[in-house]
Amino acid sequence: MKGPKKRSGNNPLRIAQDNEAGEEAFLTDNEALIRLMLKEDPEKGFSVLFKRYYGTLCSHVTRFVYSKEVAEDIVSEVFFHFWKNRLYATVTTSFRAYLYTAARNRAFNYLKQEFGEKLSADADWPVDNNPQTILLFNELMTKIERTIGSFPPQCQKVFLLSRFEGRKNREIADELNIRMKTVEAHIMKALGILRKTLSDYLKQ
Repeated sequence: MKGPKKRSGNNPLRIAQDNEAGEEAFLTDNEALIRLMLKEDPEKGFSVLFKRYYGTLCSHVTRFVYSKEVAEDIVSEVFFHFWKNRLYATVTTSFRAYLYTAARNRAFNYLKQEFGEKLSADADWPVDNNPQTILLFNELMTKIERTIGSFPPQCQKVFLLSRFEGRKNREIADELNIRMKTVEAHIMKALGILRKTLSDYLKQ
């Protein structure tokens, strides 16, 4: 198998994000074609894989970590780990299944770290796709959605605009015609409720 073409300063994530003319035509749902591209030209194959799943993975992870920025960091880490360790050559499941499971596992570990569970920064995130793990993730997502759904209407609106749409506090204040301090208070209140609820849940 040929390795990636050597160019000075190559960064696979940067390469994948470049919107070069005509590259969108390579996007495909065909797993076999992506595997073939990764075998013949790893950089090109990785770019296609990244563009195919990055956005949907970010949306998926945001539902767990209630922050668009954190979700983007987690998904970028998943892809970096995938590239650095050449997992495209060893993953036996579909790439989609692997990426979604790895992203959910990292999101779960992020929440555990957020709520005081000590995890090694260098820990390898196992890809566990058994029914019990899937049930755990589904329960966690339901818990988060129900908690956010219980917020007072204005608090919920501010929180969703901030954490799920990535809007700045000033933009939210202008859109809802409220003060910046009010926006900050709503976000702090929402985060406090979530931290308490999820901390209790994760320690069970």
